[in-house]
Amino acid sequence: MIINIFKNNNLDNLCVNTLRMLSVDMVERANSGHPGLPLGAAPMAYCLWINFLRYNPTNPKWINRDRFVLSAGHGSALLYSLLHLTGYKVSLNDLKNFRQWGSIAPGHPEYGLTPGVECTTGPLGQGFATGVGMAMGERVLEGYFNKAGQKIIDYNIYAIVSDGDLMEGITNEAASLAGSLKLGNIVYLYDSNNISIEGRTSITYCEDVANKYEALGWHVLQVGDGNDLKAIKSAITIAKKSELPSLIIINTLVGYGAPNKQDTPEAHGEPLGKEEVKLIREYFNWPSEDFCIPSQARDKFRKALSQGQKLESEWNKKIVQCKKKHPVLAGELERILQGKLPKGWDEHIKSEEFTDRFSQENIAKQEHKKFSTREVSGQVINGIAKNYPLFLGGSADLAPSTKTWIEDGEEFTCDFNKEGIRNIHFGVREHAMAACLNGLALTPGIKPFGATFLVFSDYMRGAMRVAALSKYPVIYVLTHDSVAVGEDGPTHEPIEQIMGLRTVPNLTVIRPADANETRVAWGVAISRESGPTALILSRQGLPVISQRKYAKAENLKYGAYIINPEIINPELIIIATGSEVSLALEVLDKLEQRRVKTRVVSMPSWELFEVQSQKYKDSVLPPEIKKRMSIEAGVSLGWERYVGDTGLIIGIDRYGASAKELINMEKFGYSVETIFKKIIKLI
Repeated sequence: MIINIFKNNNLDNLCVNTLRMLSVDMVERANSGHPGLPLGAAPMAYCLWINFLRYNPTNPKWINRDRFVLSAGHGSALLYSLLHLTGYKVSLNDLKNFRQWGSIAPGHPEYGLTPGVECTTGPLGQGFATGVGMAMGERVLEGYFNKAGQKIIDYNIYAIVSDGDLMEGITNEAASLAGSLKLGNIVYLYDSNNISIEGRTSITYCEDVANKYEALGWHVLQVGDGNDLKAIKSAITIAKKSELPSLIIINTLVGYGAPNKQDTPEAHGEPLGKEEVKLIREYFNWPSEDFCIPSQARDKFRKALSQGQKLESEWNKKIVQCKKKHPVLAGELERILQGKLPKGWDEHIKSEEFTDRFSQENIAKQEHKKFSTREVSGQVINGIAKNYPLFLGGSADLAPSTKTWIEDGEEFTCDFNKEGIRNIHFGVREHAMAACLNGLALTPGIKPFGATFLVFSDYMRGAMRVAALSKYPVIYVLTHDSVAVGEDGPTHEPIEQIMGLRTVPNLTVIRPADANETRVAWGVAISRESGPTALILSRQGLPVISQRKYAKAENLKYGAYIINPEIINPELIIIATGSEVSLALEVLDKLEQRRVKTRVVSMPSWELFEVQSQKYKDSVLPPEIKKRMSIEAGVSLGWERYVGDTGLIIGIDRYGASAKELINMEKFGYSVETIFKKIIKLI
């Protein structure tokens, strides 16, 4: 409902109160939500969106728009109100269906669901850290596209962050990285209301935030009154000029305007109630009808439509000039905007020069005939990089061990304005690395990867889950995948991690068996655009499975395939992954001597296998063959799915040990003799 009301409010205050009351009405209608933040933070949001944020509601994906992240995602009603009022395809009915089944206005912002939502937020700290990744992405695009003084790419990352955000460990990791890299394209507005669910934040959070962030390398400003639009505008203006990331601390009152609940925990995360809402309407001199929008406020907000179209039109003129001066670069930009991979990105890794490295003929000539899949992965990464200029990544201070350094690439440093950035030093910050990868993946054209040891993926899980939920095409390179890590012992030897990752919906886990499967696995990972991929790689050297004697590694794309298809009507099926596939083939040789007809199945990816047709799955694992065994150096839980109730699972259901890799594998039952004896009992 749009009404004509001006009364004693000036236009700015009227607009701010429109945001407040729409948010309150959304929470009341749903009888669920968080009214406190929108009531307190509406002025800073209004000031940012009206005076600074460069965006085009008619084209939410315009590449050179500023990004706004509501890291305090529980205040989503405020964001949806902004999107509706400024002209995005978020209707008033969408606001009325806040938090309802099928609504595009869910409880917390979700990327890909609501036009104008830049990333999924809600788990506190994720938005803060994802924004750092977005800022890194902008810097990479600047170095790549801005030639001869042309500013093709030039946008900022803004966010509203909360007390809860700043308490999270991931935020400290990300803030430290942003300060070290001097990401001056970040301006974060800190809604400092000193209230959390359990009471005053002082009971757990008494640090000096301003001094802390200055120590982390940030430019810090403070606004004493969250309703002072002039002071907020001045602070943002100053922050935009800084060469450092900026944090503007704005003191607010949670639930501002609710006379009985303002500045209390009760205003944070529950509806205010009819009586309190009635009092708020009186306080703001607001009509009694819900979802009312003053026509003057609506007109002011809707100016964003013409302003956004003008901004994009002016930018398009730059692109016309770019096509004249740098046609190849302009073509690259057009490809990126179309969402296409670079032509020939896999040319090098498919070339004879590359694939011949792992042919049986060449291996026979080499002194070392085994290759760790992390080592091969490093070669593949460098091969892809030759024809994929925005393929980049790094590790949590483990590049020499994870083999993820791109040899001819520049390093991402505070001297960002350079072409060819390919290598990122994330430092020992696994969780922030994973969230920054999300921000990088949200940057058009960039294909990011991040690496650490598999066991430390536990530190990344919050951000990995957000990536899976939001379908960000991130690639995780997770090495040192089993008790074969050896002397580092159980703290560094993953047991439950592979199976744990398989439980994450929309995360594709691939554990290649050898050099050739590793090459194909990377091809699958690069091609995926609808979710993250985890590549599980070995530390120890593995034999290369003959591509002449056995099935081609290209079959990895099916998730599971028959290694020895010449065996018809087998009486036993052995299913193995990763380093255990070559072990299974050794067992096969021994079984053939006993004339036991055995099928060996390499199953590098459950997820890829499960999306195949039932006909294909039955062809690999015929239902009538009940004698089955699985071999994987990890927990046994879950393998019942493929071996059945009567099958045999070779797994590890205890923590590892500190010993030589071969000793570990033997002691945990991964030897030909041990497995052979178990099979004889089975059949």
